Amino acid sequence: MYSKKVWIMNHYATNSFFNKGGRHYWFAENLIKKGYKPTIFCANLRHNSEDVINISNGKYTSEKSDEIPFVFVKTSSYSSNGTDRIKNMLAFYKNLFPVAKEYARKHGKPDVILASSVHPLTLIAGLKIAKKFGVPCICEVRDLWPESIVAYGTLERNSIIAKLLYQGEKWIYKKADSIIMTWEGGKEYILDQKWEDKIDLTKVKHISNGVVLNTFDSNSDEYNIVDSDLDNKDFKNVVYAGSIRRVNNLGMLLDAAKIIQSQGRDDIRFLIYGSGDESEMLKMRCEDENIDNVIFKGRVDKKYIPSILKKSYINLLHNSSTSLDKYGQSQNKFFEYLAAGKCIVQTYSTGYSICEKFNCGISATMQNAEEIAKAILLGCSDKQINSLMGKNAREAAIEFDFTGLTDKLIKIIENED
Repeated sequence: MYSKKVWIMNHYATNSFFNKGGRHYWFAENLIKKGYKPTIFCANLRHNSEDVINISNGKYTSEKSDEIPFVFVKTSSYSSNGTDRIKNMLAFYKNLFPVAKEYARKHGKPDVILASSVHPLTLIAGLKIAKKFGVPCICEVRDLWPESIVAYGTLERNSIIAKLLYQGEKWIYKKADSIIMTWEGGKEYILDQKWEDKIDLTKVKHISNGVVLNTFDSNSDEYNIVDSDLDNKDFKNVVYAGSIRRVNNLGMLLDAAKIIQSQGRDDIRFLIYGSGDESEMLKMRCEDENIDNVIFKGRVDKKYIPSILKKSYINLLHNSSTSLDKYGQSQNKFFEYLAAGKCIVQTYSTGYSICEKFNCGISATMQNAEEIAKAILLGCSDKQINSLMGKNAREAAIEFDFTGLTDKLIKIIENED
């Protein structure tokens, strides 16, 4: 039986090589089990890190991780989100072409290319390389450029740069053989842009992010955290695990905690795991305002997260809400919360809500301190309902295990979907 070669292009999959995990690592792992031959193309520099895969000669080097071949494409260094990072993106794009040609000469051309954002240059390179090889290109969109930049207020919708980026985005969707979006509302997004006359909506597929349940469970057992606050069952512990930066807006959680405290609910406590440049300021605020029901636990190694999430009473999904929420949700963290089998409180509402669909949590109707406090109080009001939501979360997680998600990808590769 012929094994199809699947080239996966993701600028930032370097992280997956070091972490031995992540969306495309898990896709590749499962594709191998199903008889495919995946290869992951990524940058030789790891994002937000000083880790580098050295390339002594030429424009690439290759290494295997758990039988998954990685091709590291030479890129330029950067340390912030400025001009140097743009140069890094351009270097990855430019070097992908000669690297693909050379790699194909040595190992044979692919049968299909899966080109994945974050930035659109990887998608453009994937489309052009696929055309040269005469093979299909699946474009996977994990971040809407420029829509996400507009939504966060960094770019004006009617600016020349935004208009050019929107035209480029439309060109990508038009040329792609299939389009995978990680949000369920991908078709709605294209309809909102009024592109349906140019883009065949039947090409638009949905594969969310997900979790590897076996790994999650084995990590929770092997790396069981001992934490006197978390283990204290006298409290209903509401857990937040993530960064503590301005964009995360944890000040709103302190406001919610303050409301809950003012109502005399001293059985509810917030445990915040993570670090960031706002940690000290928020700790000082707790002292100054006598907010006694919040404990900052500091940064913990990622391997302990499953154990922490499984021991909570409520897991709190919180990030700044934007207009993109109407198209659904696909944060990696959310699927870990499902796997933990605990009630989830989401501090904002989304379209295509997984919490609502599976009745596994409560969403604040608006993202403000009053509504977040209400949602948490509701989650703590009935032990049986809280437990049922946790059970539902775990059952929902099965649907988002990467074994099943890879089966969805295979249907797209084989053009069966």
